[in-house]
Amino acid sequence: MSRHSRLQKQVLSLYRDLLRAGRGKPGAEARVRAEFRQHAGLPRSDVLRIEYLYRRGRRQLQLLRSGHATGMGAFVRPRAPTEEPGGVGSQPDDSDCPRNPQDSTEAPETRPDGR
Repeated sequence: MSRHSRLQKQVLSLYRDLLRAGRGKPGAEARVRAEFRQHAGLPRSDVLRIEYLYRRGRRQLQLLRSGHATGMGAFVRPRAPTEEPGGVGSQPDDSDCPRNPQDSTEAPETRPDGR
């Protein structure tokens, strides 16, 4: 096995530190593992993205260690009771998002002067 680069060692150390800091906090360990798994496939050449994620992880570690954090969660929009995840024909509810007029399938509005 090849030797790890300095950045790889820092990321592995951050992973261990986050797992240790998350012990006893609901959802923290699972969230840390999921976040690292999600980005595990990043190419080694994408150093800017890796460094960005590393800095973000360091900030999260500081928050976990501060004593004010009681757990870790994710910001997700709850699904409607009848909505199936990824179901056929299901469209995301974009009522909270600003609407792009070019994406609309409705007829364009006409002004009273006909333009």
